[in-house]
Amino acid sequence: MKVRSPRLAVRALILDEGRLLMVNAYPDGRSDLWCAPGGGVEPGQSLPDNLAREVHEETGLSINVGELALVNEFHDPKSGFHQVDLFFRCMITAGRIDPAWRDPANVVTDRRFMTEAEARRLRFKPDSLLDVAFAAPGPARYDALEPIVL
Repeated sequence: MKVRSPRLAVRALILDEGRLLMVNAYPDGRSDLWCAPGGGVEPGQSLPDNLAREVHEETGLSINVGELALVNEFHDPKSGFHQVDLFFRCMITAGRIDPAWRDPANVVTDRRFMTEAEARRLRFKPDSLLDVAFAAPGPARYDALEPIVL
């Protein structure tokens, strides 16, 4: 197995009227796994700038990036893939969820706001996502390495 540097990604915790924005980011619906919107960090851009770009691409929303809430790591022991996700609390500044929106990479197949109860009925990652998202703001939390799932 080839040793690779971890991939860095940013994700948004966006609550609106007690509902969390979640996305299914698997082309052609090949997985039922949901997560917070976001994606890979491009060098030369700040973490907030990367996150605002990713959220807009995936959802059409403009956001203000707030405080860091969660650092999560996951990996695939078979391939050596390792990713570090930084989750930030964010606020919508413009836009609305439009079912006709298509992200340029054509990765996100669905996006929607969910109550905690609705989200808990689905498969989601990381395991601590809902506990952190629906908790009162506080110090950022760290999740140890989780195995990747599809």
